[in-house]
Amino acid sequence: MRRVVLLFFSAFWFLSHTGQAQDPQFSQFYAAPLYLNPAFAGSTELSRVGLNFRSQWPSLQANFTTASVYFDHFLEDYNSGVGAIITGDREGLSGLQSISIGLQYAYQLRLTEELTFRPGVQVAFMNRDINFGSLVFGDQLNETGLISPVTGETLNTGMSKSFFDLTLGGIIYTDNFYFGYSAAHVTTPNQSLTGDVSPLQMKHSVHGGYRLLLPSGFGRRGEDEKGRERSVTPTFQYKRQGNFDQLDLGAYLTYEPLVVGLWYRGLPIPQLESFPNNESVILLAGFILKDINIGYSFDYTVSGLGIQSGGAHEISAVYHFSLRDPRKPPRSIMKIPCPKF
Repeated sequence: MRRVVLLFFSAFWFLSHTGQAQDPQFSQFYAAPLYLNPAFAGSTELSRVGLNFRSQWPSLQANFTTASVYFDHFLEDYNSGVGAIITGDREGLSGLQSISIGLQYAYQLRLTEELTFRPGVQVAFMNRDINFGSLVFGDQLNETGLISPVTGETLNTGMSKSFFDLTLGGIIYTDNFYFGYSAAHVTTPNQSLTGDVSPLQMKHSVHGGYRLLLPSGFGRRGEDEKGRERSVTPTFQYKRQGNFDQLDLGAYLTYEPLVVGLWYRGLPIPQLESFPNNESVILLAGFILKDINIGYSFDYTVSGLGIQSGGAHEISAVYHFSLRDPRKPPRSIMKIPCPKF
């Protein structure tokens, strides 16, 4: 019975607090560029296909699964980048799920020989719905604790909400540095599933990184005799949505073909209701294989949930390729800088 009551009130909480819902997050935010900021569309000045997958708190019923796939391309003749991204998120306990399909555009403006600015915009179609099929009711339980697959309860499983959304962003960067800001849900669309007014609150993100070139012993900093990268890149992201804010702070070491990293997520100062916002320590291991980058990270939970929650597992993969006209000058002659992170 306690389990039934817990499930019921958990579902009620999700419905009554939609205005406090937070966007999905990726620990490898630097490896989810189009999700982070639409200004990154086409930023490699090549074509790119990427995938991000996250499983959070897999040991709990209230777990979260998030997946995102994207494609972007640089339009050389127009100094512009275009991109498309599809992101889906599902909460395991209540069946609350969302999907977003976004189109992005960014313009590349050369400020100086070394400095470039890129404003970007995303227009997205979003859908949120909930399915109570995963809830357990009293008539599905017996004295042995077994669960019957059939319940006498009649539930509305067709609760759904669709709306359009707008995200704005910008980045400024050199060959080894980038700093950006993005604002998601600029129009604060109504996301309520019950017909009430529940605006989706704006999400602000400030992010950046700086690549420190390491000596290689071959007279060139940042790469060895075969051109393989040797660097350390500190990165950060501060994000705020409604009353919730969070900081990701850490660095990754690139020693091709190996990449390793360490981050801390949280704010070690009292936040809402005087509780410190410590969430996790994040470990990363990845490989750079020619034009393919693959990364795996694990969030070791340090919040009150503890490691018994299962932490979070995350995978990223990206493939770079060229669709340029081979009759045009090689990119080494054009010398257009792009962020490397």
